[in-house]
Amino acid sequence: MDSARKGLSSEQRDTVKGSGRDQRSRSRSEGPSAMTSTGQDSSTRQRKSRHNPQSPPQDSSATLKRSVKKGTVSHSSPNLAEVKKKGKMKKLSQTVEEDLIVGLQGLDLDSETKVLVGTGLVFDEQLNDFHCLWDDSFPECPERLHAIKEQLILESLLDRCVSFQARFAEKEELMLVHSLEYIDLMETTQYMNEGELRILAGTYDSVYLHPNSYSCACLATGSVLRLVDAVLGAEIRNGMAVIRPPGHHAQRSLMDGYCMFNHVAVAARYAQKKHRIQRVLIVDWDVHHGQGTQFIFDQDPSVLYFSIHRYEQGRFWPHLKASNWSTVGLGQGQGYTINVPWNQVGMRDTDYIAAFLHILMPVAFEFQPQLVLVAAGYDALQGDPKGEMAATPAGFAHLTHLLMGLAGGRLILSLEGGYNLHALAKGVSASLHTLLGDPCPMLESPGAPCASAQTSISCTLEAHEPFWEFLVRSVEPQEEDEVEEDKVEEEDEEGRWEAATLPLNTCRWPVLQDRTGLVYDEKMMSHCNLWDNHHPETPQRILRIMCHLEELGLAARCLILPVRPAMDAELLTCHSAEYVERVRATEKMKTRELHREGSSFDSIYICPSTFTCAQLATGAACRLVEAVLSGEVLNGIAIVRPPGHHAERDAACGFCFFNSVAVAARHAQVIAGRALRILIVDWDVHHGNGTQHMFEDDPSILYMSLHRYDHGTFFPMGNEGASSQVGRAAGTGFTVNVPWNGPRMGDADYLTAWHRLVLPIAYEFNPELVLVSAGFDAAQGDPLGGCQVTPEGYAHLTHLLMGLANGRIILILEGGYNLASISESMAACTHSLLGDPPPPLTSLRPPQPGALASITETIQVHRRYWRSLRMMKMEDKEECPSSKPVTKKLPKATNPVSAKGRATPSGKGPEAGMRKTAAAASAKESLLGHTKSKTAKAMLAQGQSSEQAARGASLDQATSKETSVGGTTMDQHASAETTKNSPNQNTVEDPVGETEPIRTPQASCADKRSIEASPVQGATAQQSPDQLTGSFSTLKLNSAALETYGYEESLLGEAAGGQDMNSLMLTQGFGNFNPQDVFYAVTPLSWCPHLVAVCPIPAEGLDTAQPCKTCGTLQENWVCLTCYQVYCSRYVHAHMVRHNEASQHPLVLSCVDLSTWCYVCQAYVHHQDLQEVKSAAHQSKFGQDMPHSH
Repeated sequence: MDSARKGLSSEQRDTVKGSGRDQRSRSRSEGPSAMTSTGQDSSTRQRKSRHNPQSPPQDSSATLKRSVKKGTVSHSSPNLAEVKKKGKMKKLSQTVEEDLIVGLQGLDLDSETKVLVGTGLVFDEQLNDFHCLWDDSFPECPERLHAIKEQLILESLLDRCVSFQARFAEKEELMLVHSLEYIDLMETTQYMNEGELRILAGTYDSVYLHPNSYSCACLATGSVLRLVDAVLGAEIRNGMAVIRPPGHHAQRSLMDGYCMFNHVAVAARYAQKKHRIQRVLIVDWDVHHGQGTQFIFDQDPSVLYFSIHRYEQGRFWPHLKASNWSTVGLGQGQGYTINVPWNQVGMRDTDYIAAFLHILMPVAFEFQPQLVLVAAGYDALQGDPKGEMAATPAGFAHLTHLLMGLAGGRLILSLEGGYNLHALAKGVSASLHTLLGDPCPMLESPGAPCASAQTSISCTLEAHEPFWEFLVRSVEPQEEDEVEEDKVEEEDEEGRWEAATLPLNTCRWPVLQDRTGLVYDEKMMSHCNLWDNHHPETPQRILRIMCHLEELGLAARCLILPVRPAMDAELLTCHSAEYVERVRATEKMKTRELHREGSSFDSIYICPSTFTCAQLATGAACRLVEAVLSGEVLNGIAIVRPPGHHAERDAACGFCFFNSVAVAARHAQVIAGRALRILIVDWDVHHGNGTQHMFEDDPSILYMSLHRYDHGTFFPMGNEGASSQVGRAAGTGFTVNVPWNGPRMGDADYLTAWHRLVLPIAYEFNPELVLVSAGFDAAQGDPLGGCQVTPEGYAHLTHLLMGLANGRIILILEGGYNLASISESMAACTHSLLGDPPPPLTSLRPPQPGALASITETIQVHRRYWRSLRMMKMEDKEECPSSKPVTKKLPKATNPVSAKGRATPSGKGPEAGMRKTAAAASAKESLLGHTKSKTAKAMLAQGQSSEQAARGASLDQATSKETSVGGTTMDQHASAETTKNSPNQNTVEDPVGETEPIRTPQASCADKRSIEASPVQGATAQQSPDQLTGSFSTLKLNSAALETYGYEESLLGEAAGGQDMNSLMLTQGFGNFNPQDVFYAVTPLSWCPHLVAVCPIPAEGLDTAQPCKTCGTLQENWVCLTCYQVYCSRYVHAHMVRHNEASQHPLVLSCVDLSTWCYVCQAYVHHQDLQEVKSAAHQSKFGQDMPHSH
């Protein structure tokens, strides 16, 4: 442990730590104030366009070749070598680095943040003091808790939990949900005899009563409230209440389905009232629909209710139409009731996980709950007599793990059903193991969701897409022949991974003293650029990361493993012997020879220490693999350099020499003695061409990469990173590329790819080891990546991957060139690996249309190889109409909760209600374009409660959950008769009863004109000054402010006369002004990687008065800083835009205001390297030298 740290001198530690603290301090004190531009939300909820922009045709003359260096842009100048030499990257000044640090503003980088630990458990023997007096075989019995206790003792789980004493819920607390009359009635049951109890129970559906039922129900509810206090009071991280009777069927004034009081509903209201929680997510995975919980919150947008249950077209209890996917809530609660109905028995883990990934998780990230409550029934487990499903305890461990990434880990499970005693005990045990931080077991039956599950999931998606931005899909319709082809392939590939399934009842919970391994050696800093001290792949990268981990106390929580160099035998599993010897020979080369050798590769520098450092980096990854596979540690991080994923079998490339991840994967298979299934996830912003090539014909290694592609113009250039690259021979389908075709991809875009593509394929593949090429050059502030992933975002990506491979996951550092960004990002990932909950993602914008297009494109390519991607078409399903009316939006509400569930501060945002920001239609459409509205309908409720309405809509009122209770069949004919004319809940299918839909026509021409008049699509036409924020004096950069309006090619983001994407609209601080006027302020980039394209000023000088070379206009011209030709702006004839498309020259200078725009970064740029050309332009335009510029 000490040997790896000894290389860090005290002086170096103090310097790096102090620097990190100073930078974080500056980022907080100088960070931009939160500003909201006009029109963030529209008064009507408009849906994003489904237009999927096609990739522009690639001109062969404009194709960038591999000879172009990493982080640069090629151009056609004949003096390219001279330009590169002259434009070599210069040292970033302290001011520039501070500007990059500001890009991290708003992130929670406080090293003093307390990490909560501990899992609470409430288990009270008093809860067994009631049973059915007239039926000893009744399934809801005391033996349920006895079986659970025995299992928890057997697995030593009781001692690992923080035990809490159960308490009784007060009557005032129960009244948060239930009526006083109903509570009083239940209280009287304490004094009834058996006959009276039986008569009263007979008036309800599927219940029994005991003199102790009331006290036990109060104790059960109070147990959950005790955990709410403990979790929200920061006593523990999460918890579980092992209680009975269950509660999720209980309604406001009605016992139902074994339930008296609704524990999770009371807990939600209690958290809101006592702890000021604004948003609560309730997840109900009991096999029976929790209609009681749904009815309680069906009009409330502050509580999101998600239920996944057996339905069978209404034939399964509780036989309610309100249990179907079409029920979405009432009034302002529309969209906040989500039902996933299973229409057949035998549903497996993969079906449940698919519903979570495709529906629950995206919505939850948009809703941003502050507390997650689970109605944790285990009657969907295989062997349960009620559920008849085929889920396993391991499956519930995975569901629990997914939920632990929400709400900062504040998660409480409340026991509901489960009637196979053995299965119930194992299910509770599995969830508790996961809450305690143990890794999820591998699934017993991996694969893809069945066709029935896909249908149900697709129906629910169709119903809720109008309400949630994160569910928007840009799916191209399939041709009929493609559908038939898929059906054939599905039959052929059935059981693709059946050979890899595990025996039933196999839940292995490894016992580890050390959870996370860490490999680092300061010797790897000796690899450096002898000719350019300011090359982005600097030795300081790993030092800063390691010092930051020490500063946060994370390194001390890891097991520091000694680093060893990779052996030749290990290197030769991926590289040729000739290439290894070629790199080894550089150790003895002279400086000039090293320079010549480096120039023979693409984007490579070499020094005498390069071979040693590359050996150490690869050997460190192999050492970590050994530790994970031997059980020495569960997971690990490798802080290594040089990076590796660009390295080919016989060539260095893109700063990389030996492919550490690839060698580590082969080393793992050698250790296992077989073709271990390995998933490699590459989230470096550059495509890992080397890794892809090494495994493209190997089905045992699944390679998945998310990277900047930009239609083949982003390093490493060409089509290798395209979605069409799927592998070859036996490895076809095992190469998966998600190519981003533009900058600014952030947390939402990566999470959407995770939910829709990465995790579904990964669960179907069922890896035994996960390796991550963890480059952090997609992080905010990185000078090469141009993306916006936050440290918190990386923490969530890591957490989601940790559910795979029994938790065996290794992160190996690749790229990342902003020292602050990579330090914070790696620290966030380390927190996740150590079991700390990922922090909430604040201000999460919807995924970009360009990101959705890329994800959809990859799905369309790979759905023939992976059944988990084959969601059904809407028009193919009778129960899911493809063209459906959407509930009409109700008037604005006074409740300050937005459509996304976020609280809106008074005076600083739009009115609450069902409104959402309208997103950009596509990269090809203007923000001022027409927006089509969907046909809407309103369902008119008239007096009756949703509880009564839904009961009246029962499909089979005469059938109860228990066919008989003591020989007496229960029915609800009376209650159904009294409410048979009541309107049902609002649904997205035809209404029930006498209510007729009110349909509104599509937007009129006048409506469209009003939309066009707005400065930004989705902006309100009128807005008073006191509703706006910001002033000139306090203007700071807030790049997230306008991201929801449009992206790279919107009118606000064009070079030739447009505004930067980092612009903010200002409408305050000017005295008299028209509220409709819009002002812009621009904060340019302080550096961009394309400055190397700036050529020397021609000998004849620079003339800003030149006309456009094509049309001769003198209005709004721009000069290209590579070839110095002059063309007009987009708002004249767009000849400069066309010149950029043809030449790929990135930087242009405005002849009007001398600003500089980068087409690749899609941003204005201000840097010292532009000083000379700006001075010449100023002299040409004004006849005098330019004043001193900062």
